[in-house]
Amino acid sequence: MVSAIIVAAGEGVRMKGTIRKQYLVLEGIPILARTLMKFNDCSEIEQILLVVPAEDVDFCKANILSLFKHNKPIKLVVGGRERQDSVYHGIVALEKENGVVVVHDGVRPFVTCEKVSMCITAAQQYGAAVLGVPAHDTLKQVDDAGIVKTLERKDVWFAQTPQVFQYRLLREAHEKAKRDAFVGTDDALLVERMGNTVKMIMGDKLNLKITTPDDLALAKAILHATNGGEK
Repeated sequence: MVSAIIVAAGEGVRMKGTIRKQYLVLEGIPILARTLMKFNDCSEIEQILLVVPAEDVDFCKANILSLFKHNKPIKLVVGGRERQDSVYHGIVALEKENGVVVVHDGVRPFVTCEKVSMCITAAQQYGAAVLGVPAHDTLKQVDDAGIVKTLERKDVWFAQTPQVFQYRLLREAHEKAKRDAFVGTDDALLVERMGNTVKMIMGDKLNLKITTPDDLALAKAILHATNGGEK
């Protein structure tokens, strides 16, 4: 079983608007709907769990899921306080406690099914895999006074989603984090802190996470350039 957890329970405060960023319309279609449509088209995904704020469940049924015909089950799950909590809610909502779990940001609508498939294959082999891109700019570590040092960029990658894990490994990592009261920046970190290796898969710079007004403008440009995004 390959399940996808689409995380869309954030407040979207960096967008500085009155509507959550995942519901903003991108060329006539909400960002979240575009993301779901992409995963609905990925043949290896067998079920989708959409994690949203409790107060948005009815809104998503009426204004997101109704916008396209889905050929695989989509289950709405109530999110938690932190993103990490929301992912865990998705994990425990899975009906089958086995297989592979694909965790993806609801505001990354430009991921391709090819990249999702590559991550799934790697996770099946290695236990965990994430999409990412190498750092190309010079990296500086800074404090309030200025630059502390220049970091070696050849070994630094920017992590994206999807992040894909074997079910039992992901659940164990989340439950250990809960016991330790540890909050990580992504799911891969929770797996890493247990001593497991996470395979990095070459991603795509177009796999944009839309979190700011500038990101939204860039997303519109990407959409025009790619004729709606490659499947």
